[in-house]
Amino acid sequence: MGKVVMYASVSVDGFIADESDQPGPLFDWLTGGDVPLDESGALKVSQTSYDYTRPYWDEIGVTIAGRHVFDLTDGWDGNPPSGIDHVVVVTHRPAPEGWDPAAPFHFVDGVEAAVAKARELAGDRVVEVAAGDVGGQALAAGLVDEVRMDVVPVVFGSGKRYFGSVKAQHLLEDPDVVLQGDRVLHLRYRVRR
Repeated sequence: MGKVVMYASVSVDGFIADESDQPGPLFDWLTGGDVPLDESGALKVSQTSYDYTRPYWDEIGVTIAGRHVFDLTDGWDGNPPSGIDHVVVVTHRPAPEGWDPAAPFHFVDGVEAAVAKARELAGDRVVEVAAGDVGGQALAAGLVDEVRMDVVPVVFGSGKRYFGSVKAQHLLEDPDVVLQGDRVLHLRYRVRR
């Protein structure tokens, strides 16, 4: 069974979006380089970021996101992002009216059910949980194995927190990856059990 990884780009002060729900410069590192990260050609990163990010992306089988992210992205037009096989959406609401039932999106109620469904779909591949409220809930429930963050040199001051509304302390191991790219610092921590 694959590991569960919480992931996002994040400001130095711990936010994944500003007060207006916008990422601002958090994704600039994904377009400011000269090495194509995918076939679209729209994402270009430094060689260092490519060598770190591309192998990770290739390991992901399923992404878990909240309904808020799903709605913000218009469900990625029914196509999971970055070549991912499936998306599990944590929501208390049904799929949108007119949603193609053949699209590889699965709507579940609750983070525990989402992780169980994602593990089933991913097999031995990585289950990625989007940081924010859903990621924080998965961490608090003891369902996250690893925390990855791409720290961008910007201070938002307020906005949507990387760990959502987590209130309790959770210990992480020392980082096993600390890698400087262009306008980004890639960090990876295992969750202490």
